[in-house]
Amino acid sequence: MNIQPTGANADTATELGRAPFNIGEFGMSTMLNISNDLTPSTFLLRRPVAVPGNRTVAFAIKRAFDVVVASILILLLSPVLIGVALAVKLTSRGPVLFTQRRWGRGNTPFRVYKFRSMFVELEDKTGISHTVANDPRVTPVGRFIRRSSLDELPQLFNVLKGDMSLVGPRAHVLGMHAAGVRYEDLVPEYFARHSVRPGITGLAQVRGLRGEIGDATHARARVASDLEYIRSFSLLADIRILLQTVPAVLLGRAAY
Repeated sequence: MNIQPTGANADTATELGRAPFNIGEFGMSTMLNISNDLTPSTFLLRRPVAVPGNRTVAFAIKRAFDVVVASILILLLSPVLIGVALAVKLTSRGPVLFTQRRWGRGNTPFRVYKFRSMFVELEDKTGISHTVANDPRVTPVGRFIRRSSLDELPQLFNVLKGDMSLVGPRAHVLGMHAAGVRYEDLVPEYFARHSVRPGITGLAQVRGLRGEIGDATHARARVASDLEYIRSFSLLADIRILLQTVPAVLLGRAAY
């Protein structure tokens, strides 16, 4: 399947001087059985960043960093983990943890762990229904842990298992919708974001691109940030994003 812009979109792309987005740089074209050249029909990647040369060594270092930092955080935050688990268990019926199938590296689904923040009878296991402001499905405790992102802490165990990274594109549910359509139908290069492990936090999140998806522009901006992160990845960038996550969490940006 070779997707190329036509008509006005092609003219716009030429005027902007955008080169085709080369999905082959992520090593995904063979797996997905599609052409390497995918030129976005919208203002998605105007200035693609060159992929670093030695990816294997870089990502091996990233993995070691993930394991060390996740282990330290689990030890340091163990009182918080226990406290949140007790609060969830004592204030609403159901399990402490919520698990859900999400897209992982190489388009391989895995089960993500989160503290349960919704009433069990109102949960959407598919995850297709986005959480919105004042969502009636969210418990009182759930509202607090979502706002503070404490519900994400069990994902540190996903990092140790190798399903996730501390930093990377957010793990989306299978069949996720954006602007009323499936994400992959809205953004042709959507699956390229799965060429790396999903992250607990990421470039899109620190830019405020989280929470409810209001429109197609917002959805495309998320994927653009994910792909920008992959192309420009470095351990220093990961550390910078982790540090930027702290104020984002404290301010509760777009977290419902």
